[in-house]
Amino acid sequence: MTTAVPVSYSRAQKLLHWAIAALVLAQYVLLDGIARAFGAGMREGTFAYSGVVVGHIVVGVLIAVLTLWRLGLRLTRGAPPAPASEPAPLRAVAALAHWAFYVILIAMAASGAVAWFGQFGPAAAAHMLGKTVLLALIALHVGAALYHQLWLRDGLIARMT
Repeated sequence: MTTAVPVSYSRAQKLLHWAIAALVLAQYVLLDGIARAFGAGMREGTFAYSGVVVGHIVVGVLIAVLTLWRLGLRLTRGAPPAPASEPAPLRAVAALAHWAFYVILIAMAASGAVAWFGQFGPAAAAHMLGKTVLLALIALHVGAALYHQLWLRDGLIARMT
């Protein structure tokens, strides 16, 4: 890990953040039909590969790869500290939420792969639970960013833009 504390995220960290965000949005909006395909596969015993299914799998793998890359950058380059004015409990929640993103995004890819390729229902259930957890994390993250930008006006959002 780096000893210098960055004042902003690197260009690569910013690009990865927004690329992952766009890919996660695509999973929810464009490629969510895989759940129906999985259910049909479990009932019929044959898992069909449609464009939505292949897209969901490819985007899921890409999210996992980009998340691992981003995690590597965070571990080697670090991340800017929370504003000094932020109370310690909120700093702790923010840190926990950031690490939870790495865990949930990687776990989602793993559980999805095990569910689809292993035709394993409990992994699909874990994947669906992960979907709910990820949505909650996204809502918390966006809400916190807006709180910093609109209420505190501390410029925090500039670190990622």
